[in-house]
Amino acid sequence: MNANPRGIPKAPFVDNLDEYMKTDTPEATLRKLTETVSKYKFMESSRLQQRASLEQKIPEIEKTLAIVEYLCESQGSNEPVKTLFEVNDTLYAHATIPPTDTVNLWLGANVMLEYKTDEAKELLTSKLSVAKKSLEDTVEDLEFLRDQITTMEVNIARVYNWDVKQRRQKQQQPTISA
Repeated sequence: MNANPRGIPKAPFVDNLDEYMKTDTPEATLRKLTETVSKYKFMESSRLQQRASLEQKIPEIEKTLAIVEYLCESQGSNEPVKTLFEVNDTLYAHATIPPTDTVNLWLGANVMLEYKTDEAKELLTSKLSVAKKSLEDTVEDLEFLRDQITTMEVNIARVYNWDVKQRRQKQQQPTISA
């Protein structure tokens, strides 16, 4: 397998350094390996941001879904629903909601749409399952990326040590003078 399911390439482990180092100078090889580590770290940073976003979004979807489910359950009743809703982070207001079969949902980008409560429940349930699957994939990618970064850092250390060993051997060889 040369990549994970989302296309992140697998880092090669350099087994035979003598054979590997025949193609390029140690400096060029170290530069390429370091560049690859930087790419993996960039991907890791991107996935960390994605994970943080999903970890914030999932509870919001769950909370909204719970409210819609409650409204679905109370549809048969003619009694208004009394509730306390969040206006801002620290500001709440009391509300009395008359019996209704519709809800308005924020879709993002300053867009709000009205849905029947059953449709809203279906939409939120599907959004929640997609978000949870995405979070699962992101966590899997982060684990994969950590392994690849570790592999590349080991490769860098091995190439560096190989280069030091080669330089010492050259220094220890007796020079023949004419």
